[in-house]
Amino acid sequence: MTQPTHLRVHQFAGLRPGPRFLVTGAVHGNEVHGTRAMTEIMRQLDAGELTLLRGTLTFVPIVNPLAHQLNRREGDRNLNRNLRPPAVVHDFEDRIARVLCPLIAQHDGILDLHSFQGQGPAFAMIGPRNNSGDLEPFAQEATESALAARLGVGRIVEGWLSTYALGLERRQQREHDGSRRAALISDPHYGVGTTEYMRSTGGWAITLECGQHLDPNGPEVARLAILRALVFLGMLDESAVEPHRPAQPPELLQLYDVIDRDDMGDAFEREWASFDAIEKDQRIGTRASGAAVLAPSEGRIVFPNTKSQPGTEWFYLARPSDRQLG
Repeated sequence: MTQPTHLRVHQFAGLRPGPRFLVTGAVHGNEVHGTRAMTEIMRQLDAGELTLLRGTLTFVPIVNPLAHQLNRREGDRNLNRNLRPPAVVHDFEDRIARVLCPLIAQHDGILDLHSFQGQGPAFAMIGPRNNSGDLEPFAQEATESALAARLGVGRIVEGWLSTYALGLERRQQREHDGSRRAALISDPHYGVGTTEYMRSTGGWAITLECGQHLDPNGPEVARLAILRALVFLGMLDESAVEPHRPAQPPELLQLYDVIDRDDMGDAFEREWASFDAIEKDQRIGTRASGAAVLAPSEGRIVFPNTKSQPGTEWFYLARPSDRQLG
């Protein structure tokens, strides 16, 4: 199989100045709802069914062409972790990062479209609240909050990078085998993906998880979200898409912990889906050693991954957030 040698970028440059908006899909190669949605919107723009009013709209429908070609999450490694321009190229994802990072930095904001392994409805992930801290300083909370509320999902999650930092602290205390994989998953930069990199350049960013990988409604979830984002940014006329009018405000959750898998013998107590409710001290799983893995408090389980490898994320824990979307 021939390894891909280029990244395909589609750009629509409005004749009036405006926002520079980047939309990405297939950062994980088998997550293609966004890819299909972008294909349809590009067709509509080319056919004159949609009119770009201002600004620059950039689509990268397949960010990781090697993983996409292989129909799996990763090529050589997970592109959406350790994302930064490489000083030395070690793998295919480093080659992508060398092109992708400067492209991200040229834009004001990004909508990164994903899907997930388990069952469940679509949801959005947003960045931190405005802060001047060392981990993820940020000043675009208002933009992210307002846009996330308009995308058409009933659940919004915050707390990604701070939760990763907690997991990394634990991971760095363990011995590792000296391999590149072990070095990557214990690197302080682990957890930085497309959206975190965008925020590091001063932009705003939203991840939209469009549903289960094979959900037939996923491409439409992605398409409507792109159009609603374009309307919000003043890049499309309001008549281009029906606005999102929820019967009730979206549920807001905050990730607060990530639990790694230690051994392939670690097993879940049952088949979990993202956002299943858990009670304090409820058994979530059992380690290969026989030790119980118990919920530390009432809340939700997020991204339970039966395919995770030892030393990587097994599941996350979330609880209600007190954030106000405005």
